[in-house]
Amino acid sequence: MSPDTEAWTPIHGLPYRPAPYRPARMPGHESLARAAELRARMDERRTVRHFSPDPVPEQVVRDAVACAATAPSGAHQQPWTFVLVKDPAVRRRIRAAAEREEELSYDGRLGEEWLAALRPLGTDSVKTHLTDAPALIVVFQQRYWLGPDGTKRKHYYVDESVGIAVGMLLSALHLSGLAALVHTPSPMRFLSQVLDRPENEKAFAVIPVGYPSADCEVPDLVRKSLDQVIVEV
Repeated sequence: MSPDTEAWTPIHGLPYRPAPYRPARMPGHESLARAAELRARMDERRTVRHFSPDPVPEQVVRDAVACAATAPSGAHQQPWTFVLVKDPAVRRRIRAAAEREEELSYDGRLGEEWLAALRPLGTDSVKTHLTDAPALIVVFQQRYWLGPDGTKRKHYYVDESVGIAVGMLLSALHLSGLAALVHTPSPMRFLSQVLDRPENEKAFAVIPVGYPSADCEVPDLVRKSLDQVIVEV
């Protein structure tokens, strides 16, 4: 039975049930080559705000979400929902609501210190990426498990778990040839309303997905070097 058809059921309260795990060990030279290639490819990743309306292969996006859903999570509770939004009308509603919040933020709600941090990125309250990109992935975090009978069980390490999953999603999209952006309008309550999500879910991020436009530009930025981010003890 494939992972896409195997039914998941909650394991809360069940006894520990081990399973053997014996992956083949990769030869050192192959591991070095793969790591170098991955480092080079990921260094090409950029946050894109100018998208082409050209459609993307839907299965590529679905496979990227499937990769994200393999992320580790607190107590293996997998507290995430990925809503794939393709309907142009729904994307327009999301953009209109997001821009209303962004206008308030850029008009003073963010504060000068945050605005100064954003200035080198060239962002403003106009969010064309929400309608230009052919698809949006809206990520929701499940604050608790909600059973069909209304039963509730708390989830643990939700922020950390969903954050790891989003990172894996961005990596999978980039390595599959697609561009993406993490958009976090604040507040994001409107996303639950527009997408009719249940009470246990809270919006975490909106991720436009597509190809860069022909005239796409990105900020001229420099990443920290490895020596600046690693401490070896």
